[in-house]
Amino acid sequence: MRRNKYLYITLLTVLGLQQEALAQAIATAPKLVVNITIDQLRADYLETYVPLYCNEGFKRLLAQGKVYTNASYNFAPVDRASAIATLTTGTTPYYHGIVGTEWLDKHTLQPVSCISRTGNSNLAANLQTSTIGDEMKLASGGVSLVYSFAPTADAAILSAGHAATGAAWANGSRWANANYDTPLPQWQSDFTKRIAVESDVNKCVTDIAIKCIEQSSIGIDEEPDVLNIIYQQGTSPRDTYISLDYNIARLISRLDSRFGPSRYLLVLTGTGYAQEQDKSVGEERFHIPTGKFNIIRTANLLNMYLGAIYAPAKYIDTCYKNQLFLNRQLIERLNINLSDLLKRSQDFLIQVEGVRNVYTSTQLMTSENSRLEKIRNGYCIDKCGDLLIEVAPGWKLVNEERHENTTQRTSFFSFPIIFYGANIPSERVLTPVTVDRIAPTIAKAIRIRAPNACASEPLF
Repeated sequence: MRRNKYLYITLLTVLGLQQEALAQAIATAPKLVVNITIDQLRADYLETYVPLYCNEGFKRLLAQGKVYTNASYNFAPVDRASAIATLTTGTTPYYHGIVGTEWLDKHTLQPVSCISRTGNSNLAANLQTSTIGDEMKLASGGVSLVYSFAPTADAAILSAGHAATGAAWANGSRWANANYDTPLPQWQSDFTKRIAVESDVNKCVTDIAIKCIEQSSIGIDEEPDVLNIIYQQGTSPRDTYISLDYNIARLISRLDSRFGPSRYLLVLTGTGYAQEQDKSVGEERFHIPTGKFNIIRTANLLNMYLGAIYAPAKYIDTCYKNQLFLNRQLIERLNINLSDLLKRSQDFLIQVEGVRNVYTSTQLMTSENSRLEKIRNGYCIDKCGDLLIEVAPGWKLVNEERHENTTQRTSFFSFPIIFYGANIPSERVLTPVTVDRIAPTIAKAIRIRAPNACASEPLF
């Protein structure tokens, strides 16, 4: 009996310790997520200017955070809008639908913005899946607060999602506010009416984010909240990174004094692309292979080729960037097999000088070829062309009608993902990771479900 008594006491003690550990784990779940996205962030610049940083900005994040040094996007092409949509949804344009800052409307054959709202009051109507902020709202019954502040409208609206509390962006020298179902918070209305946007827009974004921390009730109750902050690149990398360091240090200082490091989770990453200065003149001087690929002329040649096979007609409706859009009504009226026409077009285009590869809509929607995965992940049938042309590296893609002139580059550059706060131990992780895993990691940390199209695993 005495032995059973001791076993019983030991069992109760173990169970009590487990319950206490579980209670502590629940208690330490972060109540505020601060997502910082730096447009065109580059690891080489970030590391180059370390000696010029203060101790409380980038240095602190790099030393005390969980740093994934080799991050990438698992789709192509990447720009600011598609990157931010992926960060907040945890999936690719194939599902969330934001293939770029703009795309071609297949009905009007004119470019439209990713935040256009024809006949729809939802600011993020083109975002076809839920975001981490949306899931917070659903989990809390609408109590969670979701704020987004950015230099541009697309960055603010796409990071805010469908059900945000408030969002604001720079509109010239003034602030523009997003209108959601609830009235604009009073502190935000007062700030955006009273405070002008200065030339240093990153400082202004930091100012309004700090005002949100001070004036709103974000992060103070038991329901998780999210604050999205987007920064932009300046003309001078040195000045940009030193200024970003100062602004991030200001933000961390205010977060620490308001909440303490264990109550918030800060996530910092980049958009995975970089706009480089055109150096094609230098390439020609040093005999680096280059050339010009004129997509309008190519489309005209393809029309002539298809006309010789089927019947004279305009089979290509229009061109946009590296995409060709077919006249689907004409093809259907002539009773032409679409798959056959696409395959013939692909075979013709691949022979044109300056073309590295050609992808068809059928191929991207049905193929299981792993080599096509990044292209397929960046493709959306409703917003992309029927034929995608990959121009050879170093060649210029020219569209004289739309005054487009871009140089094809596939160079890789690295950027990090940094997690800081919420009692996360510091660590430097060299294993390559993709950014679609950020959203499920945040969801796991705050104990809610991931966005509805997110199939990626958490990073930890």
